[in-house]
Amino acid sequence: MGSMGDQEGRDPGMWVDGGDQRVVVHVGGEMDIDRAQMLYNALHVAITQTGGPNEIVADLSEMSFCDSAGLNALIRAHHTAAEYGKHMSLRAPRPQFLRVLEITGADVLFPITST
Repeated sequence: MGSMGDQEGRDPGMWVDGGDQRVVVHVGGEMDIDRAQMLYNALHVAITQTGGPNEIVADLSEMSFCDSAGLNALIRAHHTAAEYGKHMSLRAPRPQFLRVLEITGADVLFPITST
């Protein structure tokens, strides 16, 4: 998927892979105000890519923490996906983040998958 999938120069806690069926944005470590814009940018590129897949997955299985800036990046990406007619889901978020989604009501925005 172009330069976003390249290993060189990438954030060690975030990378993108995918194919014809879906794009997966992998998020690891802490997602806070310092990294939230990078997350949104990665999702935005995946969503708006011409001829790209309709399914965008944010793999949160390795994300250890997420503050409100990270949650906001995911919500903004969800709205962008809806504008482009794409489907966005969250893969394997940890229980603490699931609780944040529930408390904020954002759980209704994202289908949650385990794979």
